[in-house]
Amino acid sequence: MPDRIVTTNIDETPAKAESPRLHAARLAAEKAAAAAEPGCFVLAADTVVSVGSRILGKPATVAEARACLTLLSGRRHHVHTAVTLLDPTGHATHRISDTQVIFTRLAAAQIDAYIATGEWTGKAGGYAIQGRAAAFVRALHGSYSGVVGLPLFETMNLLRSKKELLS
Repeated sequence: MPDRIVTTNIDETPAKAESPRLHAARLAAEKAAAAAEPGCFVLAADTVVSVGSRILGKPATVAEARACLTLLSGRRHHVHTAVTLLDPTGHATHRISDTQVIFTRLAAAQIDAYIATGEWTGKAGGYAIQGRAAAFVRALHGSYSGVVGLPLFETMNLLRSKKELLS
């Protein structure tokens, strides 16, 4: 159980020509560095949804959410979730989860109904797989928990690698 949760305020704008995978990794590392305190463990993560090399951020408006869901409709996309663990010595260790998600084709009425729930707010790609959007998923190849936002397998491996420091 964490001692506390720290919200960081980093610029999440993708760097020019930055791949979605590297973007997620950079953001997780920057969040960890921003929350770092001497002598403490810091765990940070970031999730990036992409269609090809196009990064879908967190929609700020209903129109942006509709555009994301319309783009994802009937297509496969990737969810990259990067995790960074800073140990008390300041050493950073990184893991990344890459999950392929395939959405069914969505009718405009389905998109409108989903948007009306507000569940898309603050979610990369405009959806929350752990909520009503689960009904849109035709197939998933990879880590379900990574799509939710924290890949548990990768995170546990990071923590196990620091077992001697955790005691």
